Amino acid sequence: MNRPLLIGTRDSPLALWQANTLGEKLNDLGIDFKLVPVKSQGDLDLTQPLYSMGITGIFTKTLDIALLNKTIDIAIHSMKDVPTLLPEGIVQTAVLERGPVGDIVVWKNKEAKHKTKRVIATGSLRRKAQWLGLHPNDLIVDLRGNIQTRIEKLHNAAWDGAIFAEAALERLAIENEEIERLTNLLPAPAQGALMIVSRTEDTEIHRLLAPLNNREAAFCTQIERDFLRTLEGGCTAPIGALAKFNGTDIDFSGGLYALNGKKKTELSTRFSAKDYQEKGTEIAKQLLAQGGAALMNEFKSNT
Repeated sequence: MNRPLLIGTRDSPLALWQANTLGEKLNDLGIDFKLVPVKSQGDLDLTQPLYSMGITGIFTKTLDIALLNKTIDIAIHSMKDVPTLLPEGIVQTAVLERGPVGDIVVWKNKEAKHKTKRVIATGSLRRKAQWLGLHPNDLIVDLRGNIQTRIEKLHNAAWDGAIFAEAALERLAIENEEIERLTNLLPAPAQGALMIVSRTEDTEIHRLLAPLNNREAAFCTQIERDFLRTLEGGCTAPIGALAKFNGTDIDFSGGLYALNGKKKTELSTRFSAKDYQEKGTEIAKQLLAQGGAALMNEFKSNT
């Protein structure tokens, strides 16, 4: 291109970290860029829980519009925030190398984790459902805002802990906190992954960005997102999924959870990586047949 590539991004510290990371990779390819920060409705409304806002892609919709209006050329998103069906005219162009996939809890202090009944903050239904399944005596409260705001709220409120994506804290170099990695929680589909999107028609941009696509991350996130889409999930359903390469195979675990943590349907399997294309959909259908459909209907009837 004979001009800088315009990168659309939310203007939160984490989103800007993502955009600047992409910019560094573009520079390595000899491509000039310019950042175009845009606020989303998800950033503007920090009081209403995400799952009640009634919009899929709450953090990506504004950038989708900017792309289609040709205000920007590409956008970079935390992939777990992106709807599994992209708007017409927009395509996934690359998936960067994936960061940490799991969740962590930040404790207010060392004593908080050992209490018999704790107050835990999270804005995620998936985290709420899985946490209550493991710790039914705890109370879950809603938590919104960027990472720094949420940590500040934890220290100022009468809460004992708050749950975050490990990748977010690592990328912002958040340190000096009492943290615990939650290896027994299934992450959100595509958690830890960064997706670049562009207009379908911009084939030159697709060609320029092809070297940035990480094959393993792209394969695994496609499986997880196909699983999510088939379960009719998104921001409003407690669904976890994780696909990982194991040599030439892929290990997959997925689950659907009741909000109160008392019911769940989970499935784990291994398959050849060469068969990845339809596996997310296939596994989701298996899970629905093994009790997931009843659990999903129960969830929908209560929301």
